[in-house]
Amino acid sequence: MVHMKRLSSRHGPSQTQGVTLKHFGPNKEASPGELNPGDFILTHGNSFFSKLIRFGQRLRFVGRNRKYAEWSHAAIIVSREGELIEAEGAGVILSNISKYKATEYRLVQLGSLANEVDREQAVRYARWCLGESYGIISILSIVLGLVFGGKFSFGFDGQQICSGLVAGALERTNVIFDRSPSHILPADLAKYFSVEPLNEKDGITT
Repeated sequence: MVHMKRLSSRHGPSQTQGVTLKHFGPNKEASPGELNPGDFILTHGNSFFSKLIRFGQRLRFVGRNRKYAEWSHAAIIVSREGELIEAEGAGVILSNISKYKATEYRLVQLGSLANEVDREQAVRYARWCLGESYGIISILSIVLGLVFGGKFSFGFDGQQICSGLVAGALERTNVIFDRSPSHILPADLAKYFSVEPLNEKDGITT
């Protein structure tokens, strides 16, 4: 079953207007007609760094925002055939959305937030990042900042975390974030686009 939701602009003028969310449960996947370069997915990862990200997110996303911390991985779509670019432990790689068929993911369709030129620029940025290493230092910086409440951050050029890569690409469209893309977490993307984990009352069991 696919669950769809169209977003309003409650996050600011035209910030999410026209955006559509589609949910795909285990053994369900998006069709080629639903995939557009520049759109992205949010999903759940089980790697050490995904768990570290989720731990850090739960320190900051509390109360009614805690639900967004469930998302621990993001990837950007770079072709209508389902090619993805994502940052994993091995670095920034090219993969395919079919690898997530066995798990749950949300497809975030940008709609009017991105025209064809915007999408081309977002994909070019993502492809430019291919081969960069995973931003382990950035992850540690984020987690330490969340634990100790620090305002400082540190990291290295040429490194990416999954959500930072997506945020960097999205900034080539009409999406605007309130801080550096390198420190945007999956939960930030989820909150910005109102990507909430579904439950049984929505008609889908997560």
